Order: sequence, then C-alpha cells, then structure tokens
Amino acid sequence: MKYILVTGGVISGIGKGVIASSIGAIMKTVGFRVTSIKIDPYINIDAGTFSPYEHGEVFVLDDGGEVDLDLGNYERFLDVTLHRDNNITTGKVYQQVINHEREGRYLGKTVQVVPHITDAIMDWVECVARKPVTVDGLEPEICIIELGGTIGDIEGMPFVEAFRQFQFRVGRGNFCCVHVSLVPQPSSTGEQKTKPTQASVRELRGLGLYADIIVCRSEKPIGPEVKRKLSNFCHVAPHQVICLHDVDTLYRVPVMLAEERVLHALQECLHLRLPTGMKPRRCMARWRDLAERAAHLRRTVTIALVGKYTSLQDSYASVIKALQHAALAAGRRLDLQCVESEHLQDACKTDDPVRYHEAWRHLCRADGLLVPGGFGHRGVEGKLAAIHWARVNNKPFLGVCLGMQVAVIEYARNVVGLKDATSTEFVQDTSEPLIIDMPEHNTGQMGGTMRLGRRATEFKDGKPSLLQQLYGTARVDERHRHRYEVNPVYVERLEKAGLHFVGQAEDKEATRMEIVELPDHPYFIGVQFHPEYLTRPTRPSPPYLGLVLAACGKLTSYLAKGRRLTSRYRRESTGDTSSDEELAELSQAVTGCMTPVTEGARDTPASGAASEGSSGGSEEAAAAAAAAAQSPLVGAGDSAVAAGEQKTAAKAAKPAPAASAQ
Repeated sequence: MKYILVTGGVISGIGKGVIASSIGAIMKTVGFRVTSIKIDPYINIDAGTFSPYEHGEVFVLDDGGEVDLDLGNYERFLDVTLHRDNNITTGKVYQQVINHEREGRYLGKTVQVVPHITDAIMDWVECVARKPVTVDGLEPEICIIELGGTIGDIEGMPFVEAFRQFQFRVGRGNFCCVHVSLVPQPSSTGEQKTKPTQASVRELRGLGLYADIIVCRSEKPIGPEVKRKLSNFCHVAPHQVICLHDVDTLYRVPVMLAEERVLHALQECLHLRLPTGMKPRRCMARWRDLAERAAHLRRTVTIALVGKYTSLQDSYASVIKALQHAALAAGRRLDLQCVESEHLQDACKTDDPVRYHEAWRHLCRADGLLVPGGFGHRGVEGKLAAIHWARVNNKPFLGVCLGMQVAVIEYARNVVGLKDATSTEFVQDTSEPLIIDMPEHNTGQMGGTMRLGRRATEFKDGKPSLLQQLYGTARVDERHRHRYEVNPVYVERLEKAGLHFVGQAEDKEATRMEIVELPDHPYFIGVQFHPEYLTRPTRPSPPYLGLVLAACGKLTSYLAKGRRLTSRYRRESTGDTSSDEELAELSQAVTGCMTPVTEGARDTPASGAASEGSSGGSEEAAAAAAAAAQSPLVGAGDSAVAAGEQKTAAKAAKPAPAASAQ
C-alpha cells in the first residue's frame, strides 16, 4: 500500500481537495486502484449538524455517512463509492479512544495524545485504506489522504504528529507528502512572492514532515525563476515544484498536473511501476478532451436556483456539479442564477423593493427552476411563490427534498384548496399537516438520526412517468437525507386533483412518497432523494439532465428518439443551430446512468468514466480504451475540434479560480 498525504499552507481553501482528487484521477487513469481519506480536525463527530455556511454542503454516502463535501469531489473524480470511515474527524478519534478507555483496553495506563490518540489515527488510516471502494471488491493500491486546515493549526497537531510517526511505520518508500501552498502576486508590485511558501515548508519540516512535492497555487502561471527559487529554499528538486494557476474549468486540473510531470515525481518518491504498455499522455486524453469540451461551449442554458443559502455557493456544491454535468451532456454552458428565496416574498417588496424586483427578474428570465433541499421555515414563502410561477407558466421545474415538499404544499394550497396546508417543520400544530416528521427518524438527538443513505425507489405500475423514462428502469437507488415526508393521508386527495405520486419506497416502517410529477406540464418533478450525490462528469443525474433538456427545449425529442442526444450537439454548443430532427447518435455519456441499478451498479465505470483508470491488467485497460473511443464525449471528433479551436478558446474563455478546496 502506498500513501500520499496532501497538506496545505499559508491559507485554507487553497484547493487541496481538487488537487488530491486530480492526483487520484491521474493514478487511476494509469491503472492503479485508488481510495481517498479526508481528515477534518474539528471536534464534531461528523458534518451532519453543520450549517451550510460553516463548511458548505453536507455530502451523504451510500452507507448514510454525513461527511465533508471534499468526499464528493473524490467520488466524482475517481468514480468510487466511499464509506463513512473515509472521513476522519477529531471527534471520531477521541470518541473511539474514550470508549476504549471505558472498556479497560489500556490496562490502567494514563491515556494521552501520544501515543494513544496518534496510534488510533494511524490504525484508522491503515484500516480504511484497505477497504474496497469499487464494484470489483479489490483492495486499493494507493491511498490519498487530505489533511484539512493549514499546517500550524493547533487542532491539527495530533494528526501531523501521527503522520510523522506513520511515515516510519509504513516506510519512507511507501509514503509521500504533497504540500499545497500559495504564491501570491501583490498588485502593487506584480511580483510573485515565495516567502509564504518558504515559511510554510519550513514549519512543516519543523514538525517532522518533509514535502516531497510542492504544488504552488497562483493566479497566473509561475515563471522558471520563481520555480528555481522555491526549489533552492524548500529543499526539493526543480521537477518536484509543481505550478498550478487558476484555470477555466476543473477538468483541466488533472491535465495540468500531468503536464507538470507530477506522475514522474510520484514514481520517484513511491517507487511505482506503471503497468506494461501504459502511456500516461495517452491515458490523459479523456480528461484533456473533457476540459476542451467544457471550455468550448458557447450556447447557454439559464437555471434559477432558489434557496436560502445562496450567499455561499459551496452550500449547493453537488447540486451545481449535477447541473454542470447535465449542461455539458446537453452541449450548453450553464448560466446559474442563485436567487435568495426571501427576496421573492411580499415582505421584501416593502422592505427592499430593489432586491425584490431584481430577484423576480432573475427568476423570470431563467429557462428553468431548481429548488434544492434545506431545513427550517425561513424563505419558504418565497419558494412557494417561485414554484407557483413555474407551474402556471409551464417553466421546467425540479424540486429536491424540501423542494419537493414545498411543491406539494403549493399544489395543495392553490389547486386542492387546502389554504392552511404546511409542514409540521414550520408549524407544529397546523390543522393541515401535509408534510409530517418520521417518528422513527426523530429520536430527540440531532446528529445521524435522519433517513440517510442509499435506498430503493419503485415506480408505480400503470402510472406514466416522465422521470421513469429518463431513468429507463422500474427501480432506482438514490441517496437520502431528510427527516420529514409527505403525509400519506393526503395522497389520494392530491392525486384526484391531478398531482401524481409516481415513485414510492417500501421501508420496513412505512411507505414513503419519493417522486411526484405533474402531467401536462413540460417538466414539473419533485424527488425526495438527492440525485446530485451520484452525478458524474460523463454520467449526469437523470432528474438534472431532464431539467436542463427541458429548459433547452430538447426533452421531448430526446425521449422520442430513445434517450438519444444529437450527434451534432458539439457544433450546436459552439454556436451553430440544429433541429430536434437531427437527433441520431446514442450518447454513451448519458446512457451509462440509464441501465438498471443493481447493488454495485453505482460503482461500475461506464463509457468515458471507465477510462479514468482500470483496476489493472491488459484486458481491463483495453476495455476501458475501447469504451472511451466510442463515447461521444471523448471521441476523435472532439480531439480534432479541441485541437482546431484551442487558440480561439484561449482568447474567448474567461479565466476563473478553479482549484478551490471547496
């Protein structure tokens, strides 16, 4: 087993998560089996009780683990299924050690940070690193560990000390430290400064860890003089200084790291041997083509995201990724308009009319509406108003979790006539409890007591369903995170009024309403689960894909042609027009998620995703290459277009910070 530790210096939010994911993607692309661990030094047991404004969204895993959003990056880049133990927190470690002390496992000894806490950390890492994360069930060969925060933070000291010892436990030839640091460029001088990185590396060395590779984050490309200076003062060879500046799309980060020969540096440090016949540059063609496609999109689709945490986009990180993946598959550049739901309420019209009218302007100009999940009553009336507008104006709408519940409330109030319909989350003693809590998932303790993890949803027989057509199967397995559900007492009355509950989950406790649709509407769908957690760059989530296609006016033809995307949508995305009648070629980038779901199907690489890296062996590598060659996302046509348009795209693309940790 090889271990790659990714640490950060100077500032937080520098891009460790994306860099760790990209290194993993490179290693998997050349044939290694890769897993990831994220370490968060806070005392919380997990991320489940965090406000989204603290660390961004809470990402949910198949086993119900509520974890840091960086694990979502790992799953999307590596196409793996991680476990709750892949997220280590100070709270988890101390809880384990204290429980062991209560059980008498330390034989009366004084329990201390060293050795007991550090030993627990090392044991945890070694155990989790060997857990299979792919459908083949094989043990990983490389474990990438991201240490949250920055070097020098007092809460991270036990973990730094643990890894100081860990490098000797596993052997220096099996351990590599990648240090990510900032190289600022003050506008007053225009000169790139190396002192912060020098100080960060010096502090790391003082704690007993040596940076084998230094990844320098900067706004603009770093020159050779700066690189040589860092090499000289940070005690590393010049080729071990990797420069990574801001780019136009995240998909370009693995490509840039590969071009900086990070694989060569890792091979030297970890004594890695690539599979026979493996050519790294050829393996990275998929990521290169994906980055070029994302950069060359010209036509846009505008989606309004109405939520209550819009001031921090990381609060909806997976939702935004799902929209981007769907837009890429549809050949559109995503124009996301985040609308604060409180600004749509009548009270805002009086208190702040400018914000009120601006919010409604963004909503009315959008091609589609998305209302994601959330908790609490704040902003609910604004969400109700937005959903009502989408329903009566035939605008494509997707409601996720709370978004679905609010859509049901809106329909009950304005169509069924239940004016007092609401949720017991908002009004506990309401006369019309349309949305109720689930007693078996509300034990009085907040953390880890919701309905969590991957669960099956069955489509109802005999009920036409637009979403079932998008999935292409009678059953779907998606991840959940909710404490409230639609009251089954009202289902019959709502269905008689025209609202169809087309998907249900048969839990051992009760039957849950999972999917709601409104017939005779271009796209009006609500789902209780969170489909964004399973989206992939080349396998977009069906509900999000449906929303984007409906917003583009392509959904009807897409379904009529058997879930096929046009073979000319590359041209269309760069500004040319094409009609729905030109839909002809099957898009493997989309159909990968349409196959019937089995227990391990979520982990099975499909089409382009398979070429990220097979689990080793010439047969698997050949199959992956063949699948990649057939995929419309990575075909030879894309490579030709990318090569021909590279100079044009470089001028047209507007750079934006991409390697952000969140």
